Amino acid sequence: MVNAGDMNGSGNLMDFLDEPFPDVGTYEDFHTIDWLREKSRDTDRHRKITSKSKESIWEFIKSLLDAWSGWVVMLLIGLLAGTLAGVIDLAVDWMTDLKEGVCLSAFWYSHEQCCWTSNETTFDDRDKCPQWQKWSELLVNQSEGASAYILNYFLYIMWALCFAFLAVSLVRVFAPYACGSGIPEIKTILSGFIIRGYLGKWTLLIKTVTLVLVVSSGLSLGKEGPLVHVACCCGNFFSSLFSKYSKNEGKRREVLSAAAAAGVSVAFGAPIGGVLFSLEEVSYYFPLKTLWRSFFAALVAAFTLRSINPFGNSRLVLFYVEYHTPWRKTTRLGKYPVLEVIVITAITAVIAYPNPYTRRSTSELISELFNDCGALESSQLCDYINDPNMTRPVDDIPDRPAGPGVYTAMWQLALALVFKIVITIFTFGMKIPSGLFIPSMAVGAMAGRMVGIGVEQLAYHHHDWIIFRNWCRPGADCVTPGLYAMVGAAACLGGVTRMTVSLVVIMFELTGGLEYIVPLMAAAVTSKWVADAFGKEGIYEAHIHLNGYPFLDVKDEFTHRTLATDVMRPRRGEAPLSVLTQDSMTVEDVETLIKETDYNGFPVVVSKDSERLIGFAQRRELILAIKNARQRQDGVVSNSIVYFTEDPPELPPNSPHPLKLRRILNLSPFTVTDHTPMETVVDIFRKLGLRQCLVTRSGRLLGIITKKDVLRHMAQMANQDPESIMFN
Repeated sequence: MVNAGDMNGSGNLMDFLDEPFPDVGTYEDFHTIDWLREKSRDTDRHRKITSKSKESIWEFIKSLLDAWSGWVVMLLIGLLAGTLAGVIDLAVDWMTDLKEGVCLSAFWYSHEQCCWTSNETTFDDRDKCPQWQKWSELLVNQSEGASAYILNYFLYIMWALCFAFLAVSLVRVFAPYACGSGIPEIKTILSGFIIRGYLGKWTLLIKTVTLVLVVSSGLSLGKEGPLVHVACCCGNFFSSLFSKYSKNEGKRREVLSAAAAAGVSVAFGAPIGGVLFSLEEVSYYFPLKTLWRSFFAALVAAFTLRSINPFGNSRLVLFYVEYHTPWRKTTRLGKYPVLEVIVITAITAVIAYPNPYTRRSTSELISELFNDCGALESSQLCDYINDPNMTRPVDDIPDRPAGPGVYTAMWQLALALVFKIVITIFTFGMKIPSGLFIPSMAVGAMAGRMVGIGVEQLAYHHHDWIIFRNWCRPGADCVTPGLYAMVGAAACLGGVTRMTVSLVVIMFELTGGLEYIVPLMAAAVTSKWVADAFGKEGIYEAHIHLNGYPFLDVKDEFTHRTLATDVMRPRRGEAPLSVLTQDSMTVEDVETLIKETDYNGFPVVVSKDSERLIGFAQRRELILAIKNARQRQDGVVSNSIVYFTEDPPELPPNSPHPLKLRRILNLSPFTVTDHTPMETVVDIFRKLGLRQCLVTRSGRLLGIITKKDVLRHMAQMANQDPESIMFN
């Protein structure tokens, strides 16, 4: 016990909190980070490293390592993301073909790989070889007939159900966060929200494995969106290895933005599109250095994927084309996730098998729809009636009348289109990894190819119509149906996601069709206009709102004439604001206040009479500071005075040791006056990434506005349920 006169001699004892203690500066799960605070902490860290670098060679080397650590993290992310994407692509090809047959020469070969190695393959039957056998051939030695068809049909369904059941079981038991696309949650995390475990090592492992299983099962979903989640898991893992990122949530999000770019890069083979996707679609804060690092990570990831060469064509793009013409939240079934997946998989397999355009993988379908009909194409989409007197070169085939194969393909595509639209609605959102990029592109590509064939035949049979007369002469190659498919795919994907610039870049990197940027741009803009007429939200924003995540979208406009006093708490009739005083509360008083409330932090005022604002203390840091003080500092007891000033208060003789907590106090909390327009407040929250701001009048504390209050108010002004914002 010491009295006030002994305080000067015990200064070092009371100032132990001037040194960092464990977990200080961290955030609880489902809370929002304070961007300003994280930026300030990084500035202080950088300033300290710079000053120390002048002390010795070793400190200088450490400063260089710190400066280069960001590039090292990007390199590691690119290598791991590219490797995982290549492995996933190879595994999906093998397991998709496993539903129909097996390679006898090497069971781990897909159908295409199996026939590559065969010397008995002909051009006309390049997808047939003795080494590859369907299940009916292997089990009952029959390749044709009703019994063989039924056996293959049955085993196709059984393999699909097996893959889907294993996937949903792994997700449910080991990593619930591995379900879905992941992009809505990543957008929310990048905005500053904490979801612990969502980017963890278990999530990475289970999502990688189950992604192969669900895509191979034939469900109407893609792997491209989930690959962004996989890449961000890689980014989170490597961030934890460097204190520069592991101890600063703001810096960690710069790495995750770059990881998202790498994810799109390996998903589509589109490194530039990946950078633009991260900038346009998912990132909340994207400084210039993150742009360069994102580009580097996407480049490394794309190079790694190309080295693996999963597509077997020595190209990075997934759907390489060359045209010769210059230009739901809850449902009754959703309560039973395993049953839901099994039922949807069974329906998908039963309906998909009879139609060749739904039986094959969606990536193969899109590739065929994009293809131009050259003289060597064997697809029934290219079954045109050729003129026997045609002497034109192969790369300039004129428009021709459609043959029976084209008409058969048209009605099969029409059935596949309806099926794909309906089944995708029910598939996306199940408790399995599920991407929407490829199914959306498939829907648009099918519609586009059908329109393209229709226009092509109109131009051939009615070239004298006014719409064709000026640009389509008889015997010319006027219409390329594959281009219509490509533009349709871009339009559908743009309508679903509302992407524009990044979509166009991804599409031309995806297909190699650089000369078709103008029609792609027109499709992207038109689809966005049409989709915005039905609602401003893209699919990812809709899922964010559906899940109640506290995401303050920069695209939302706030034009209502309300003031900060209309939103702040406490409101009229409510209890006064819970505050701390600078030097008149005991440890027990503070602990009682923490126990009786669930607020994330408390304003600190001079006294409850004056209510002049001093600063703001976070709840978590108060708890940790008091806990550490009780363990490490002798004399701190329940009736010890807590003070937030530089000098301790005057205490009566024989008083217990006071506890100095000035170090955890934010001395410059963001404040607005009670007459600040809410339009300005909303803009401040968006651009500065605030967690909360205090409302004052002439320096006197009136109330507080949190991010959740802002979101509730915006929902209320939009005539929506303000209680749909669930998290802090």
